[in-house]
Amino acid sequence: MKYTCIDSFSGAGGLALGLQEAGFEILLSFDNDPRCIETQKMNDKYLKHPAIMASIEEMTDGRLLEIAGISKGDLFLFAGGPPCQGFSIQRIGFDEDPRNNLVYKFVGLVDELQPKYFFMENVAGITGKRGKQVFRDALNKVASIGYWTHVAILDAQDYGVPQRRRRVVVVGERNNGTPPVFKFPVSTTPEGRKVTVRQAIGHLPPPPVDGTDHPDIPHHRKDRLSATNLKRIKSLKPGQGRTSLPDELLADCHRRDASEIGHRNVYGRMSWNEVSPTITARFDSFTRGLFGHPEQLRSITLREGALLQTFPADFIFSGNKVDVARQIGNAVPSLLAKAIGLQIIRCHKAKVERRAR
Repeated sequence: MKYTCIDSFSGAGGLALGLQEAGFEILLSFDNDPRCIETQKMNDKYLKHPAIMASIEEMTDGRLLEIAGISKGDLFLFAGGPPCQGFSIQRIGFDEDPRNNLVYKFVGLVDELQPKYFFMENVAGITGKRGKQVFRDALNKVASIGYWTHVAILDAQDYGVPQRRRRVVVVGERNNGTPPVFKFPVSTTPEGRKVTVRQAIGHLPPPPVDGTDHPDIPHHRKDRLSATNLKRIKSLKPGQGRTSLPDELLADCHRRDASEIGHRNVYGRMSWNEVSPTITARFDSFTRGLFGHPEQLRSITLREGALLQTFPADFIFSGNKVDVARQIGNAVPSLLAKAIGLQIIRCHKAKVERRAR
């Protein structure tokens, strides 16, 4: 059978890359960010399916079924990661955020499409104070329309990704009158064999000192550091963050203990022999996390961030520096997506075999 898939909130295509590797046929992807759609189209070596610029609201009321050329119940997998910033524990401000409603709209499309399975990824904060009611309501809704739901917090480093990245993963399995079969994949990373920063980016040459792209490696360019940040990074060893800075180099807002104000891992360097910290939408800034290179006096480059997110080495991105960092940081690592996709197919085959007995 064909394992067909539609990729919603598709971003730059990390989820689609992994699902393709697992054996899925991506019918189409959609996102309302024009840069993301341009990125997918620029990488037709990898992503050959149609990529459509559209909001999820534009895909309701039968429109997505019409565009994909399928009928309700035909689709094997509906996948996506509704924007998660509203649930982030790092966000400041009110708990209410209009982006939170996108989870409901994702569930609404599940109802319209009635796929055999759905796969939703989000930050761990969706189960916390900011998101738990939205999450509970969404799970209740999919249960009411006929889905078993399986929920787990997975860490990408357990699936070959050189990065700590804990995410809530929900796999929905259409209730066809038989017991559910899906189980989350066990770690594919051997004990004590996590893929390190050195293994992921250690082979790259230093980027040009003048801040231009490396002539042979797109998006491999050095970001300029202020004089103060240059002093900060010079004072740090690999793996150290702002708590290791001398007092005279601390920002005023960081002069209280990290146990009081948090933000322990800012103004820091990665460690060669460990996985990287979570690659965020602002990983291009030394001030935002442990995003300093382990050895060189600079932040990691856009290309290095993309490799830590397991994008192909020659994958290119549309937009300026901020656009590209956002696309990379918001992506689902393709190796994590592949592991989940393989498990969905594996469990479905087991269900089919069981019914045939």
